[in-house]
Amino acid sequence: MLGFPGGARSWSENILEYFLRNNQITTEDGAQIIWYHAANHKVQMNEALRSAAHMIEADVILPSDGSEHGQPIMAHPPEINSDNTLQEWLAEVIKSNKGIKLDFKSLAAVEPSMMLLENVKKHLKRPVWINADVLPGPNGNSRAVDAKPFIDTVTSFFPDVTFSLGWTTGWHPEKVNEGYSWTMVKEMEYICNELNQPVTFPVRAALVRQSCSQLLWLLKQSNRYSLTIWTGKNDSYSIEDLLFIRDHFDKKRVFYDILEPQNHEFKQAIGIKINL
Repeated sequence: MLGFPGGARSWSENILEYFLRNNQITTEDGAQIIWYHAANHKVQMNEALRSAAHMIEADVILPSDGSEHGQPIMAHPPEINSDNTLQEWLAEVIKSNKGIKLDFKSLAAVEPSMMLLENVKKHLKRPVWINADVLPGPNGNSRAVDAKPFIDTVTSFFPDVTFSLGWTTGWHPEKVNEGYSWTMVKEMEYICNELNQPVTFPVRAALVRQSCSQLLWLLKQSNRYSLTIWTGKNDSYSIEDLLFIRDHFDKKRVFYDILEPQNHEFKQAIGIKINL
């Protein structure tokens, strides 16, 4: 992946280059990046800000009850309410040195959120990732966010932001779980090959091993591309699956936003010390 001109002023800067330059990691290895997932409510947000995490991930929706005058709030469906608005969340996060990843489940929340981000952009000289699942994926039944208006809306405000573009997925313990198909990765490449900024593809850890050829092909299409490995709370996968990913993909181009206890076991297995 290439960084863009402007250094820390650019939201396209490779997060490894950024955190290495700021002496927060010791080498260009995606496994060194520590994530805090779902920092939505104020308790989780404050915990994330106190933690050793480099990147804070949070979910943005519009309230369904018309509260806060339609202002975006921090919650992950099926939750529809929160004690935290995006405006409040940003006001706290800008006091830290954390990178941020905002995850959108609907198009309606995107434009008002970009307006709020624009208000604080000068205080956010750090990595900013904007995420949505824009294509149907393996075993998924959630509705994808329409890719073109999502990308167009974000880039109309921030042409240099880093995109995180994924597929809707599911994982079922009693069924055969399909991986990412050739059709899925080729559709994603069709969406992304016209973009100029970095794109990371969030992929479900339990589905990567059976999709290795497809995902390796996708990464070969551009040095702007990377993977972010994530896990569902009830997914069944092994540390060996994570080590398989580690062995087959470029360490500079794979990030691991995975849950405990697997995160600790994985870092231990590859010799990365975890700062608690």
